[in-house]
Amino acid sequence: MTRVLVIGAGALAAGVVLTPAAMALARRTGVVDRPGPLKPQAAPVPYLGGLAVFVAAVIGAAPSRPSVVAPLAGAMALGTLDDRFDLPPGVRLAGQVAVGAGVAAVAPTVVHGVGGGVLVCALAVVLMNGVNFLDGLDALAGGVVLVAGVAFAALVPGGTRDLATAVAAGVAGFLVYNRPPARVYLGDGGAYLLGAALAVLLALEWSPTHRRAVSVAAVTFVVLPASEVAFAVVRRLRGRAGVTRGDRRHPYDLVVARGCSAGRAAFAYVGTEVLLLLAGLWASTLHGVLGPVLVLAAATVAVTAGAAALGALSPGPEVPA
Repeated sequence: MTRVLVIGAGALAAGVVLTPAAMALARRTGVVDRPGPLKPQAAPVPYLGGLAVFVAAVIGAAPSRPSVVAPLAGAMALGTLDDRFDLPPGVRLAGQVAVGAGVAAVAPTVVHGVGGGVLVCALAVVLMNGVNFLDGLDALAGGVVLVAGVAFAALVPGGTRDLATAVAAGVAGFLVYNRPPARVYLGDGGAYLLGAALAVLLALEWSPTHRRAVSVAAVTFVVLPASEVAFAVVRRLRGRAGVTRGDRRHPYDLVVARGCSAGRAAFAYVGTEVLLLLAGLWASTLHGVLGPVLVLAAATVAVTAGAAALGALSPGPEVPA
């Protein structure tokens, strides 16, 4: 417990102290989010909030799992380049696959060989994009990942707990400045970093040393970011639009369009993640694998039904930023 408290305190301090420095660096280098058709802000907001979270993650990874620093650094670098230079979709995808391959290399799973590597690589690509899709309202992506980090930390002790604690604490420090109205954004760099961190944590939970009930239950913690990707792909294919084309018909956009404040919409997402945390932790205590599979299926169906009721699976008019 002392170890976890020390890591958490160090990561929280990194988030609180280093985020203002990252904001200043972003302004100086022009890595800012400028107003636009899909942007809700009226003035430029600095990116690079993920830099402080990256340092926090290193604090958690260095003592017991230093190998995971490499793919996390790759994710941060790729997203930061995208923030600065707006990389073409093909280049982004190739970079994400490379990061995913790095995650697969440092997190062996119960699925051995090429199949396991492909599974983890695909997981990393989905979660990097999923967290990026969630990063559309102040404190939304950070709040969801904070809860997911706490969930992973509660599930399994050891090195995985160290990393999960550090990610959650670092995000908590970042949220001091990202709460509405946000003074800094994660940017693609931070979003890709957090998505890759979730992929690492989940892949580590798929270790052959863990009970299968635990491995399945852990998937519940990433239902929200993974679902965002699925919803966007379905919506854009049904509308015969390019899969890489951005839009503002995410569930949270549609909730805000119905009159809910952005802060309450973000809070609703975080509350949903808390429910997923509780469901996953309970499922991990069950004997056998059927119970956790049913819990995961029920969670996925519930999230999908909510999104469908809002219209997030259907093409339609853009929601004003």
